[in-house]
Order: sequence, then structure tokens, then C-alpha cells
Amino acid sequence: MPRPIELDRPLIEADAIQRRVGELAEEINRDLGKEGRPVSVIVVLKGACFFAIDLLKHLRLDTRLDFLQASSYAGMSSTGEVRLHSDIDMPIAGTDVLLVEDIVDTGLTASWLLRHLASHEPATVKLCSLLDKPAGRRVPVDIQYTGFTIPDEFVLGYGLDFEERFRHLPAVYVARQL
Repeated sequence: MPRPIELDRPLIEADAIQRRVGELAEEINRDLGKEGRPVSVIVVLKGACFFAIDLLKHLRLDTRLDFLQASSYAGMSSTGEVRLHSDIDMPIAGTDVLLVEDIVDTGLTASWLLRHLASHEPATVKLCSLLDKPAGRRVPVDIQYTGFTIPDEFVLGYGLDFEERFRHLPAVYVARQL
């Protein structure tokens, strides 16, 4: 039986998310793909898939798409240990890599993934995260493209889940466990 969760209030409305996704794409369009290099968009599953799909619709770059799955969370809290569940399949050496995350909280997963991807010898590695929660940071992470900086709240929706639920919501909500 799933643990009960209550959605408290919308933190970021769907229209604000879509506006910001378009703005981020414009920043990325200006910055990446220089010198004719392709852009390898690496999406962190499962949470970032909604964000990545909307972002990709606005990119005017020569992109390649791949996925990986990693986590450092169990339920509503970080385990402190990053687990790589599935890795990328395509070669990224010499490309500009854009790592797309749903949220950077502790920084553990994002910093681990940035180091992991850099070991594949891309030309550049940039991080794009829909949400940044700096209050939870345990390790420093440089996020080049941030959608929204949020307070220290547990959030759901627009890809973010609790026990695989609530991903489908078009907005980001503050959630409380009952």
C-alpha cells in the first residue's frame, strides 16, 4: 500500500514552467554546438524526462539523445550513496554534453554524474536542471542552466515522483507525507 502524500500547494505553475523551458532552450542554443560539434543530450531518468522532452522541442542544435538512470534517494530522503542503474549507450567523446536533471538537491547525484560523463572525454559537459534546491546541498555543483531555485521543500510533479506517483502532474507541487 502506497504511503499517503498530500499535495499542499503548487510551487510552480505549468505555464511558468513552459515559459522558463523556452528561455533555457534559448540560452542553450546560444551557448552550445559551437565549432560544429554535436550536442549529446543526456537525460537522467526517470524524473527529467518530462523536462527534457519539452526542452528538446525548443533546441535548434545538432542533438543526439541518450539516457542514464541514477539515484541517491529512497522515499523522501537521500541515502548519501549514488547508484548508477543504467548508463549511456552512445559515444560522447568530442561532443558538447548537456546533462538534463529534474532537481539538484544534495548535489551528490549531479556531481557524480558530471564526473562520470567527463571520464568519457567530451569536449564540454554542462548541467541543466529544472530545479535547484541549494538548502539541501552537501557537495558543490555548478549548474549552468537553472530553471527555478526553490526552497527546502519536498516537491512532486512534472516528472518528480514519490514511489513512482505524481510524475504526470503538469505543475510542481509542495508535498507532505501524512
